[in-house]
Amino acid sequence: MASGEKMRATPSARAWSVTSGKGSLPVGLALFDFDGTITFKDSFGDFIAYAVGRRRLITGAVLLSPMLLGNVLGLISNWRAKEIVSTYFFGGWDARGFVELASKYSRERLPHLIREIALERIAWHKQQGDKVVVVSASIDLWLADWCTDRALDLIATKLAIEDGKVTGRFSTRNCSGQEKVRRIGERYDVKSFDRVYAYGDSAGDKAMLGMADEKYYRWKRL
Repeated sequence: MASGEKMRATPSARAWSVTSGKGSLPVGLALFDFDGTITFKDSFGDFIAYAVGRRRLITGAVLLSPMLLGNVLGLISNWRAKEIVSTYFFGGWDARGFVELASKYSRERLPHLIREIALERIAWHKQQGDKVVVVSASIDLWLADWCTDRALDLIATKLAIEDGKVTGRFSTRNCSGQEKVRRIGERYDVKSFDRVYAYGDSAGDKAMLGMADEKYYRWKRL
């Protein structure tokens, strides 16, 4: 270990990181992807099933299968395919009812999808005084309460609401890939943090992982 460095405390015998000592514990920025990283299941499809029922989800998947195949073949972008699916299932919903349902899902259903290792790692960062941020391509409305209850910041895709109705379209860019980096930089002065950590599990997280001092892909350190 280099002179002037110290090991940060961890919740287990295995140390996760080394940071420069400044007389007190440094403040880091911990960036977590949500679907597939914090969860073991994609929340987008799970919320659709929760909101409309599995029978309608299956029916919709069959009707949308040509578009979904186009997405698999690279003819339709991920964000556009996702917006089409969102519009099909949610377009025209009363906004107030949708927000209430999303909040109920966030508090009652979402906790059952969370990986134990993610909870442990988030707790460790909070113990160190790090700023912990969930950065997700999923819709903010069904992640918000889960994050708020755990004092986590949230950056996510937002749905457009017009005249009290959900349109299904996005009011922001899909928060994936380089958009994650842009949104993080828009909210935080990344260089002001002593150390940046990032956790992801897919190609959509690579840009975010690239901005970190310490990065974990599918819970393995790179």
